[in-house]
Amino acid sequence: MASDYINLTRKGRDKMCEDLEVLKGPRRREIAKALAEARAHGDLSENAEYDAAKEAQVMLEKKISQIEDTLMRARIIDEESMPKDEALLGATVTVKDKASGEVCCYVLVAEEEADFEEDKISATSPVGKALLGHKLGDVVNAKVPAGILEYEITEITR
Repeated sequence: MASDYINLTRKGRDKMCEDLEVLKGPRRREIAKALAEARAHGDLSENAEYDAAKEAQVMLEKKISQIEDTLMRARIIDEESMPKDEALLGATVTVKDKASGEVCCYVLVAEEEADFEEDKISATSPVGKALLGHKLGDVVNAKVPAGILEYEITEITR
């Protein structure tokens, strides 16, 4: 695993800790129970339930390992000391698409915290990179696979 630091928001770190607790507790117990039930069915060489449970166990342990590695390398950003008028990690940035007039809100987060359903975008994504470091009223261009998006930053909050 890499040794680089990972900048996380406090909320992102807290959510990772909660997720880890669930994975190491209830989720591990679920998989152990599924493995025990599958073993009880006899011949493991042709037991699809056992294979599926074993695969789930491997994926779970990999996810636990990834989260633990991220948390060990995490540096929590001090959002309070960051400029309030600049699009930096942890900021909620409201933008207006110059072509369509559509308004969107994004929370700039570390790659490990990104969650499109919650409008949390990675600061290393094309749109995140374009917004990072800019201020209210700035117009930014984000090069995405579909072309170039032009956004005006209309609000920045923390």
